[in-house]
Amino acid sequence: MQLDLRSFSTLVGNAAAAVQGSASQLIDLTVGSTLRALLEANAAMALWLQWLILQVLQMTRAATSNGSDLDSWMADFSLQRLPAVSAVGVVQFARFAAMSAAIVPVGTIVRTSDGTQSFTVTADATNPLYSVVLNGYTLAAGVASVNVPVAASVPGVAANVQVGTVSLIAAALPGVDTVSNTTAFQGGLDAEADSALRLRFQNFLSSRARATPVAVGYAISSLQQGLQYSIAENQMPDGSARLGSFVVTVDDGSGAPSAALIAAVAAAVETVRPVGSSFGVLPPTVVAATISLSIAVNSGAVHSVVAGQVAAAIAGYVNALPIGVGLPWSRVAQLAYQASSEVSNVTSVLVNGAFADLAPTASGVVKAASVTVN
Repeated sequence: MQLDLRSFSTLVGNAAAAVQGSASQLIDLTVGSTLRALLEANAAMALWLQWLILQVLQMTRAATSNGSDLDSWMADFSLQRLPAVSAVGVVQFARFAAMSAAIVPVGTIVRTSDGTQSFTVTADATNPLYSVVLNGYTLAAGVASVNVPVAASVPGVAANVQVGTVSLIAAALPGVDTVSNTTAFQGGLDAEADSALRLRFQNFLSSRARATPVAVGYAISSLQQGLQYSIAENQMPDGSARLGSFVVTVDDGSGAPSAALIAAVAAAVETVRPVGSSFGVLPPTVVAATISLSIAVNSGAVHSVVAGQVAAAIAGYVNALPIGVGLPWSRVAQLAYQASSEVSNVTSVLVNGAFADLAPTASGVVKAASVTVN
């Protein structure tokens, strides 16, 4: 039942109407009259009681509580708010003279030019320059630069910085002079919002004691924020048909989820899968999108600046496409116009060298390989 909130003037007006309607003659309810003062005092008391009711509602119902009160309410069901996620990206350490060997240790901290965001170098065993023994990335004599992965020191959406933003090394690195990011960082998310937590709670209730796609989806979405997934029923991981088997395709937004994440998803699905069924958890098949277009800008606008805005908008849209969703060719031009009011014309739009839509399979995901704006 929705609480019917009343303002002070409404309370006084309703009370005055009730009093006048019960009297056989005109009642003096002018400002300053005794009866008007009594009605206003009662209205003030009613406002106070109304405020107390709202305070109780904010702490006792999931639909009306917020923040820590909502967390406390969800804790009764052993349900927790999903934490913030750190943004990730790649930075390039370089030097002016590659005369001797140098090393970039794991744990090295770099910052944005304004110092507001910090990032920490992480280990990548697949990088040929990574040394397990030295726990860092080596630059041999003659090697001028190395690209290494980093993760935001503080989780949150604020760390999704743009190209060229990272330029400071927190502490001196012998033999290394500069650092920069040639691609935008992505994946950073703030802690789960109240509205998202309430929606997930609804799925939580819908998934109890059920082995349904909703239950499987809830188990996956409760691992961390930003996960995308699709469920193909009566299918084997190799694509062949088989009753009682299903395949879960999962992505964390990168197109290449880690083995640890795949294992965590498999463990979560195992707790809710139907008895007698089998399943597989796979990463998506990445469909690379090479996009090129030409733009004309209004007089007085700087073409390179507008082109950068357009490229960032297109790449952001493409990299956020869910699993199985294609990239319409005509959407590229629309994104270019929306990126900046300075764009006056868009021509020569090509997606993978053609004037055609890019359609992935049901388990595929489109990612921007490059966006060239001429």
